[in-house]
Amino acid sequence: MTSGTAALQERRYRILVTGYAISSYGTFLNVVALSLYVYAVTDRALAVGVFMAVRLAAGFVAGLASAAVLARWSPKGVMFWANVAQAAALLLLVLAPDGFRTSTLFAVSAVVGASGTLFMVTLRSSIPDMVGEGRHTWANSLMVSGRSMAMVAGFASSGVVVSLLGYTAAFLVDMATFLVCALTVLLLPMPMGPARGNEEKDSQGKDVGDGQDSQGNREEEGADRQGRRRDGRRRVPAALVALGAVPVLGLMVALRGIDALGSSSHNAALPVYSTELDADNPAVFVSVFWCVWALGNVLVQQVLQRYTKRTGRSVGALGFGLGTIAMSGTFILAFAGLPWAVTVLVALLAGAADGLTEVSYTSHLQTLPSPLRTHAFGLSATVENLGFGVGMIVVAAALDVFTPLSVVGVAHGAAIVLAMVYVARVLRGRGAQEAGEAQEAHEAQEAQEAVPGSEAREGKQREQGEQGKGESGAGPARGGHRDGAEVSGG
Repeated sequence: MTSGTAALQERRYRILVTGYAISSYGTFLNVVALSLYVYAVTDRALAVGVFMAVRLAAGFVAGLASAAVLARWSPKGVMFWANVAQAAALLLLVLAPDGFRTSTLFAVSAVVGASGTLFMVTLRSSIPDMVGEGRHTWANSLMVSGRSMAMVAGFASSGVVVSLLGYTAAFLVDMATFLVCALTVLLLPMPMGPARGNEEKDSQGKDVGDGQDSQGNREEEGADRQGRRRDGRRRVPAALVALGAVPVLGLMVALRGIDALGSSSHNAALPVYSTELDADNPAVFVSVFWCVWALGNVLVQQVLQRYTKRTGRSVGALGFGLGTIAMSGTFILAFAGLPWAVTVLVALLAGAADGLTEVSYTSHLQTLPSPLRTHAFGLSATVENLGFGVGMIVVAAALDVFTPLSVVGVAHGAAIVLAMVYVARVLRGRGAQEAGEAQEAHEAQEAQEAVPGSEAREGKQREQGEQGKGESGAGPARGGHRDGAEVSGG
């Protein structure tokens, strides 16, 4: 890849991240504005919970269907229409008559939840194709930085926008942010139509590729179809194949789900804890905590980008496990009633650890081949939505009985325990890999020594001869290393 092509890719990706950050602002503004609007329209707190449940359920289903959608449509088309769908849903809400607002609200919830998940799965799985090899960490850091700043801006301005401009203005602002993101997607140098629409075709209209591979694929597909007809059973889901494609990937995705449950605990507990600290101004602690958290998140992205540029290495699977332990530990400390100065430092570290886990997790999944990568990100989104949704229900009930510290401690404590198991598995896998590489190197050395006239063989014979002079009864035939271990002749 030439430097000019790389620079063009980077510039277009920066434009896309800018659009994504703007739409993320709309998403977080949506979280507050839509929740308040649901309560204002229905006058029932239960309706707010059902609204969030519909949104998470739609995201859950979209995560399961994302691989099938991307198998039929190009990533550019999916990202574009996901943003357009969210903008159209908000416009429908603005134009809905009074008698249809409640039903429209839940339709908007489903569209926003499904479209947002589809966009994120597509974006994360397509980054390697957008920026090229070796740029994953930089690209993920830039994406996370943009979203973190947008989150703070969205939460901080939501109250002002709704109070001063009203719900209609808030929804129109949200709609505009999604349209801006859709426009930035159009600038990507990728096909817009169906995924198979750009493949070359022969004179009979059949796909042309590697003839042997195509024939093999057709034979394999035919065998699969015959097998399903014979016994009526479906193939093993591709998402499960993705789990087995990379060591400890299944445990990694499971840890991500438990981490989402932990996130639901501190999200639900923060307003309660903040009210306990200052009943007159409960928003102070929440706003300060999230602003400092976002600052830590952005700062760690700068460190990761410089580290990757200087060393050429990325933060891998081990960084994800260690980051999860640090993040969960700091979130528990945030509810421990520490002095303000210490709590601010804890929030900063929590944001930094959260940013580290996000980048390392995304970068590691992006090392998968393209088809499996899509399945892995879709499955991950499903597990995350499930963990967060279940967590919100369980945590909300637990906070009526237990203190915020105990609830957050249990939820994030479970993440710490699983993360420790995960780190142990990763370290054991690395040890086994290093031992295997050492064994392969030793076998290669022995094979070279067995070649007559080779330098390795002659050097081995000289070494054995010198050992034989100093050892009675020890000849060359007895100097072999059958177990692969170096034995001192002293």
